[in-house]
Amino acid sequence: MSFFSYLIPFLFVLAIVIFIHEMGHFLVGRWFGVRVETFSLGFGPRIWSRYDRQGTEWAISAIPLGGYVKFKGDADASSKPDHEAAAQMAEEDRRDSFPHQAVYKRAAIVAAGPLANFLLAFVIFAVSFMVVGRTMVQPIIAGIGEKSPAAAAGFKPGDRVLSINGDNMESFDEVSRFILLSDGQPLKFLIQRGQSELEISATPVFMTNKSKLGTERRPVMGFIGSAAPEHRFNRRFGPIEASSTAAEQIYFVIDRTVHYIRGLIAGREKADQLSGPLRIGYISGEVAASGLGPLLMLAGILSISIGFINLLPIPMLDGGHLVFYAAEALRGRPISPRAQEWSFRVGFALVLGLMLFSTWNDILHLTGLAL
Repeated sequence: MSFFSYLIPFLFVLAIVIFIHEMGHFLVGRWFGVRVETFSLGFGPRIWSRYDRQGTEWAISAIPLGGYVKFKGDADASSKPDHEAAAQMAEEDRRDSFPHQAVYKRAAIVAAGPLANFLLAFVIFAVSFMVVGRTMVQPIIAGIGEKSPAAAAGFKPGDRVLSINGDNMESFDEVSRFILLSDGQPLKFLIQRGQSELEISATPVFMTNKSKLGTERRPVMGFIGSAAPEHRFNRRFGPIEASSTAAEQIYFVIDRTVHYIRGLIAGREKADQLSGPLRIGYISGEVAASGLGPLLMLAGILSISIGFINLLPIPMLDGGHLVFYAAEALRGRPISPRAQEWSFRVGFALVLGLMLFSTWNDILHLTGLAL
């Protein structure tokens, strides 16, 4: 595949996710009467820009790894408040200035970006489940690894998994997901073998797999699903079930992200699983070869990840701003400008360091140099 076959899908996916995120900030800000000075896709020098009737500059900038909405009273693209300018504003100018809005309004404007990301993912998933449906595989075991937990527990090829811990299993994907979320805890399977139903208890073990997409450590049972065409089926969902399934998908992505962060802090997970823009671009190009539908599904997953990451309590990210507003609401006054300034510097260093580290991970994995 050519360089552009990876670049174009990557920019397409990223542009959708960033635009929706920033549009969340923009719409709620406008709703509260705050003046929006700039709406930019990307950072750095302008490639294109124009002004609308309300004086907002709409821009596309040279560095596509992000975007921003700059409100009146913001010092820069990170939404850091310009305390000196805010203090000198005349009364009539304060009405549409972001720093002079009530705490709940500022919090709502900031939270609207990540929430817009979750909404985008929900719409993509729900519409896909209704219009295209999901290709599923019946929960039938086709093969069992030697010396695996499944072999030790007594599973056999041809077994059909009916339920795990009392939850009904409709597809092998549901079986795999349940095991993935088990965190290595013992599971009770109800299976159908011929005309009989049996209960089998087994405990997954953790295994590490490496590929160009990264290192993944996950609990496994050691059995695989059937690849037989007669065991595959496509199912379309009604609006209610599509909505609930979309919500489950969002929960699954967030849960796995939280699980990984906890494991990273506890030393159970490795930092080389972090992916940066290069691997996201690689994945986008590979997925784009399968069509627009899978690429949009990738956009949904990426949108959840970006929404969640932005809610982390790191200064400069949306979650950091929300922490400041929560402290202001509790204290009855804002955090001191000096404390905010140093917090933003630390947050910038953390975000920059994370970006550089994840990009270095990408280079190692995509060149095959990762250990």
